[in-house]
Amino acid sequence: MKLKSPIAALLFAGAIVGANAPVLAAKDSPLSASGLPVPRYVSLKSDHVNVRVGPTKDNDVAWVYTRAGLPVEITAEFENWRRVRDSEGAEGWVYHSLLSGRRTAVVTMKDKDELATLYESASTGAAVAARLQAGVVAQIKRCDASWCRIIGQGFDGWIEKQRLWGVYADEQVN
Repeated sequence: MKLKSPIAALLFAGAIVGANAPVLAAKDSPLSASGLPVPRYVSLKSDHVNVRVGPTKDNDVAWVYTRAGLPVEITAEFENWRRVRDSEGAEGWVYHSLLSGRRTAVVTMKDKDELATLYESASTGAAVAARLQAGVVAQIKRCDASWCRIIGQGFDGWIEKQRLWGVYADEQVN
């Protein structure tokens, strides 16, 4: 291919180089280091997870998570590192092997003193199975359009999806 000007040659070369540049992925788009969609929810695999200010072991530890199963949202990927955000909005970098695909969620309420109702089936007319405090972490068993079945220590039932942080409003979990 013969290019007519030096500027055209530079633009062509830039297009070739740009084709290999990293691409930021939108939700539900499998364009990430792992090939999985970003953003997505995962959980912490360990009771000791260092969160770093950048995506290498040379970066300082900003804080340490001390609760296995806590849900986090992956917001970016760089090689084997994942930038995560927790339910309080804190963000940092975690090594990929410290994360699990096991789905969990945190119960959220507008008023921290209010209790979230857990039902025996996916209906506000169903019997009450439990009442959960804000901050309770539960394993997600499945979610439909507006309800999720969750389990945890001493409870098993259905909760309105809007009461959970760790599952997207339009997401189905099976």
